[in-house]
Amino acid sequence: MNTQQMAEKFTELCRAGQFETAGKQFWADDVVSLEPMTGEWARTQGRKDVEAKGKWWAENNQVHSIKVEGPFLHGDQFALRFEMEMTPKGKSRTRATEIGLYEVKNGRIVEERFLSGA
Repeated sequence: MNTQQMAEKFTELCRAGQFETAGKQFWADDVVSLEPMTGEWARTQGRKDVEAKGKWWAENNQVHSIKVEGPFLHGDQFALRFEMEMTPKGKSRTRATEIGLYEVKNGRIVEERFLSGA
């Protein structure tokens, strides 16, 4: 499966709200995930820890709607634009926009880097 085919399948799963399935299917065992923040989840490495970060996020945010645009490809990378309406635990309902930039090697995502909107 080339990068374009993988990006299309990954995007399809994300659009269906199947983020955990997308990760399990496409993350490399040593995947690195980078978030635009400080603290515990700013840099996560390894499938087990990245899955734990995803589980924490799902438990601490109620997603009301999500829109996924892309994929936008360049060589062994692709990007997705996420627009979400959500309620973080203990906070007010809000909208968030971010870009996910994914690097692919040997048919697996080796790095995901999230860029937040202002």
